Amino acid sequence: MAMKASLQLRVGTQLTMTPQLQQAIALLQLSTLDLRQEIQQALESNPMLELDDGFGEQAASEPADDDWASEIPSELSVDSDWSDTYQDLGAPAGSGEGPDFERQASGQSLQDHLAWQLAMTDLDERQRHIAESLIDAVDGAGYLAQPLDELRDGLKNQGLEGLKSREVEQVLLRLQQFEPTGIFARDLRECLMLQLAALPDDTPLLPQARRLVRQFLEALAGDDRRLLKRRLGLDDDALDEVIALVRSLDPRPGSRYSEADNDYVIPDLVARHDNRGWQVELNPEALPRLRIQPDYAALIRRADKSQDNQFLKNHLQEARWLMKSLSSRNDTLLRVGREIMARQLDFLEQGEEAMRPLILADIAQAVEMHESTISRVTTQKFIHTPRGVFELKYFFSSQVGNGDGDAHSSTAIRARIRKLIQEEPPRKPLSDSKLVTLLEEAGISVARRTVAKYREAMGIASSSERKRLR
Repeated sequence: MAMKASLQLRVGTQLTMTPQLQQAIALLQLSTLDLRQEIQQALESNPMLELDDGFGEQAASEPADDDWASEIPSELSVDSDWSDTYQDLGAPAGSGEGPDFERQASGQSLQDHLAWQLAMTDLDERQRHIAESLIDAVDGAGYLAQPLDELRDGLKNQGLEGLKSREVEQVLLRLQQFEPTGIFARDLRECLMLQLAALPDDTPLLPQARRLVRQFLEALAGDDRRLLKRRLGLDDDALDEVIALVRSLDPRPGSRYSEADNDYVIPDLVARHDNRGWQVELNPEALPRLRIQPDYAALIRRADKSQDNQFLKNHLQEARWLMKSLSSRNDTLLRVGREIMARQLDFLEQGEEAMRPLILADIAQAVEMHESTISRVTTQKFIHTPRGVFELKYFFSSQVGNGDGDAHSSTAIRARIRKLIQEEPPRKPLSDSKLVTLLEEAGISVARRTVAKYREAMGIASSSERKRLR
């Protein structure tokens, strides 16, 4: 049968993975203190940027309709799928003196960060048991330090009958979607491949970068450019781009969590109550406000190709991209924070005993982002409320149900257990079984082993030990 050739035209838009978009992602996951340092470095290195006391007016001081302006997309996406676009940069105007926003908080280990994501992931009990063992096996750099066969045999000894390697691998694939990207890899090659897999499919030269990592890492380490050009079919410029993309990846994705020292945090968001109800706004004191330096911007000439003029154009473009990235971060953070607090109004009104179940997928679906983006946005981002300063991750908790449709958050149950123990008769402490009964009377159905697990997680001794200590 003869095949008929045809020519088809497809019209569409693509957003490529540029260094500027990588910058937007990087800024999104920085804490406020770290972001302040990044902004300070930008102010010192870029003459086009300056602090702005009257932020919001910078657009009026920028030259319009220049050739370079068309090179900057009007939309900047921040999600891993590049599907969400944000425009406004700027913090809300505050009135009066604000609260004391700085507070000291403990750092978080890598295992803590992974365990939190696990608690927010929908897995059955058997899968969760496997996942916990995998998390325990992750080293400080983020790699899986123990062979899967050894982990499988250990889990069998712990009572997981009939466990096969394929079942462990399936759970591992789920965990490899966690943040930071590249986590749970078994070697450097897999770590880099996981990070490349998270990039948009239309990232320039992505297939070549994947092939380089998959087959020619040794040649890259030996700087064998001749072999790489020949095997990848690239010229010098394209090879430089591929190598730059690979070297932009993080070979030690877990290292940022290796130290859990105390640090000071500055809330990114503020929740307050007024005559309109509960309001969540950006903290106007969190970050310095930037604008384009009008005198330098006015020096740029439209068609001038001189070295000095190109220098100014390049710095102006970098400055605009930084401001767009900050705008993207602020707007994403505000959207996510408002959605979280809208679901946790009972906490603001009544305290943690009224905390509702909430997982990453709930917020991801509501704001139309990927779960990994929600994890990124809520890590090391804080909100000041009348009840204190909390990391946004605090408002997520797994659901504990009783089988008839009624469900409670694990945070609320912990708070109820702690309150019951605080109010118990000193000479007759409440046993875990008694706590189960009291919780049942309050409409909370939970197993005794769950009560024991929550009690131990809060560092509360058993009833017999509490009696002896008193």
